[in-house]
Amino acid sequence: MRTSIRFQTPMKLLLIENIKGFCAVADTAEIEKQNYILTPGRYVGIEEQEEDDEPFEEKMTRLTSELSNMFAKSHELEDEIRKKLGAIGYEV
Repeated sequence: MRTSIRFQTPMKLLLIENIKGFCAVADTAEIEKQNYILTPGRYVGIEEQEEDDEPFEEKMTRLTSELSNMFAKSHELEDEIRKKLGAIGYEV
């Protein structure tokens, strides 16, 4: 399979490259090998993940704490938006 392709548009020359998990360049021979099925996963693949050595319980505790803080901030912003809309005559 090709790893990149160059093509000219009216304004500029573009270089398209394979980015694992995001996009892939496939020529007609590769598409024929895949029985002309154009499902992206057949060509794009899965992005490699970094090694995560944080223990699951610690990670979940940290993430749920962060989420709780984000929910609190969300409620504060929601209240502020309601007040500003009310000030200009739009009650929500």
